Amino acid sequence: MEAVARGDGPAVRGGTAMTARTKIILAGVAVGLLLMPWIGWFSLLVVLGIPAVAYLMLDPGQRRRLRRVSRKELGR
Repeated sequence: MEAVARGDGPAVRGGTAMTARTKIILAGVAVGLLLMPWIGWFSLLVVLGIPAVAYLMLDPGQRRRLRRVSRKELGR
């Protein structure tokens, strides 16, 4: 069955019409579903990575001070 263009509307094949906008929306949904597991891992990396990078950016004296303050707050 051949696709037949009817005026300004979408091409019709077998009674089903899909506009370009519909195709883009379906592609976006498919990509979103495929990337959904990665969103959780990415958010976990951000939550753990930002404090780790911030700690590593401190110089040794600042790290010692931070450890000392942390121990005092814990009651050691």
